[in-house]
Amino acid sequence: MRSLRAVLCCSLLAAPLALAQQRTHHITEDDYFTIATIAEIEFAPDGRHIAYTELRWDESLDRRNTDLWIVDTLTREPTRLTFDPATEGSPRWSPDGQWLYFTANYERGDAEAPPEDGSTQVWRMRPDGSALAAVTREESGIEQYELSRSGKSLYFTVDNDMGDRDEFDKLRAEFDTLEYGDGAKSTTILKKLDLTSWREQTLIDEDRSIHEFAVAPDESRIAMLTTPDDVLLSNEGWSRVDVWDKATGSTTSPPDTLYRAQAPSPFGWLLGLAWSDDSGALAFRIDFDGYPGELFVAEIARDGMTVQKITRPDEVTAETAAIAWIPKTRDLCFLAEDHARARIYCVQDIRSGSQGGALTITPGDVTITDYDFDRTGQRLAILTPTLTGPPEIFVASTVNPQGEYEQVTDANPQIHDWILPQIQIVRWKSDDGTPCEGILELPADWTPSDSPIRMVVELHGGPTSSTKFEFRYWIYGRTLMPSKGWALFSPNYRGSTGYGDKFLIDLIGHKNDRDVKDILSGVDAMVDRGIADPEKLAVMGWSNGGYLTNCVITTTDRFKAASSGAGIFDIAAQWARQDTPGHNVNYQQGLPWQNPQAYENASPLFKADRISTPTLIHVGGADARCPPVNSRGLYRALKRYLDVPTELVTYPGAGHGLTTYTHRKAKMAWDQAWFDAWVLGESAEDEPQSGR
Repeated sequence: MRSLRAVLCCSLLAAPLALAQQRTHHITEDDYFTIATIAEIEFAPDGRHIAYTELRWDESLDRRNTDLWIVDTLTREPTRLTFDPATEGSPRWSPDGQWLYFTANYERGDAEAPPEDGSTQVWRMRPDGSALAAVTREESGIEQYELSRSGKSLYFTVDNDMGDRDEFDKLRAEFDTLEYGDGAKSTTILKKLDLTSWREQTLIDEDRSIHEFAVAPDESRIAMLTTPDDVLLSNEGWSRVDVWDKATGSTTSPPDTLYRAQAPSPFGWLLGLAWSDDSGALAFRIDFDGYPGELFVAEIARDGMTVQKITRPDEVTAETAAIAWIPKTRDLCFLAEDHARARIYCVQDIRSGSQGGALTITPGDVTITDYDFDRTGQRLAILTPTLTGPPEIFVASTVNPQGEYEQVTDANPQIHDWILPQIQIVRWKSDDGTPCEGILELPADWTPSDSPIRMVVELHGGPTSSTKFEFRYWIYGRTLMPSKGWALFSPNYRGSTGYGDKFLIDLIGHKNDRDVKDILSGVDAMVDRGIADPEKLAVMGWSNGGYLTNCVITTTDRFKAASSGAGIFDIAAQWARQDTPGHNVNYQQGLPWQNPQAYENASPLFKADRISTPTLIHVGGADARCPPVNSRGLYRALKRYLDVPTELVTYPGAGHGLTTYTHRKAKMAWDQAWFDAWVLGESAEDEPQSGR
């Protein structure tokens, strides 16, 4: 077995594909909708080609459309395979490279039955785009699928609708137009399709919902993350790891003491499943709101399963489900955050309760979003943005210590002449001396000798997340605001990931306190350094960033304008209405009736009379994560009782994130007009201000 030390190869990213050219284009709101987003990279068996999906905005569809692509890593020539206004995804290669499998929800003509009735099915085609054919034809579509390592079988799941199944079933059936409790529930059936005989069989129908599954390479077992039903709240402590055994047809679960009884919270989310090549070890993760996520490996033996917790590097926070074993090894890799970067880390030689060292295999200023090894483990593909563009695919040899990544895609050539913001990491100390860090974006032509400029404070969500050191143009201010002459400051306040366990956990029991102090001390630092004009400050955020916006404006009147997106106003009401109430229980250290004072202390509602900042409020009309009752309550307080300038913008049908072209364009337009009016004193009819 080769040593993982040989994988420590990857230096900073090589030069981009396009030659440097003069930057003359001033970025506009419309430029946002020209950006293509690459996702889901998958190495072909030949180790030369990579399949991926690409999302592009389509105004006529009022959304982003997803298509399937392939790139030749030697010639860097991309080939688009699909052109349908459907959502293609989850590309998987057959072992011989002759077929590319994927999911799609094609809707053609007057089809009333699958596969072209708009339901999601598994399809396949040749790598040249020919011979497109449906593989599944499930009446209600499939949920997930996996192609076996041999390529001879396809495993997939379908929903099985169910009621509450108790003594009141008949009554519910009699009055079936009413809504009950959590609404409709469903469990999952897992099926296998033989790709030679094309015969289908049901393998697992155990009256549970399967959120994720993974088939062992030798097909002897299937691992699943399951819950009693498909209600999202059921993930919070009620989820479990199940392993189905082909030989016996039975399902068992590995011991859960390490990730349940000994966990810092009962409200942990299980996610991510990965089998080792020898089918003897199963890796998975557990995440928490407020506490660091952890990695575990279940070792499979004849007499049962044992579980070990994997030791991760200090200061590193594993916060995604992207875990994978290097082929032909027992070296486990995972994505983790470290000081505004996201890198791949690997733990060596995990076997029977032991492990080797944990090493970084992608050092440097990278913020990786996805990765894949080729079948030999000799090449690595990563998907990462740089400081000058959105995520692109890069490849590297994992056995050459001097190797560099080579960029193989250029999905956004239009940005090569954009005048980009200056992006830098800034550091300061909070009021109690805690070191803090954040991202600062400045107009391209601003210099330290210039006068201080208007500044918007952009607050990330989570809070178990962070703002990364990367180019990012999105609807919450990054890239666009500096192009309009603003500084944009995004602090990674306490509770953020990538700064060690203590920094993360310090927020528990101290929301609307330590996080707010970190933010405001950072603003002070930007003012003291001559960057921000203290008379021209604005604040904005979405989700937990919207909540913190509400907290900040109850603490100070220094901001001339605020944009609160999907924010929280009353934490107790949030616990009662949101789809993941364990979040509140963790941070407030108890249920509302157990620790009512903590809920009040964390709620902006009880300090609303201190708000004087003109506040724009955004919320999705169907947001289950941060229900609209919060935003409506804030609007009522400001509009009806406190006489504070405000506007409530509700996006009909939208969930926690805005997904349509119309909604995202409206969000950016409203924010810009609001800040121009209240910070700069310009009306919405005035010409938008650019530069300084």
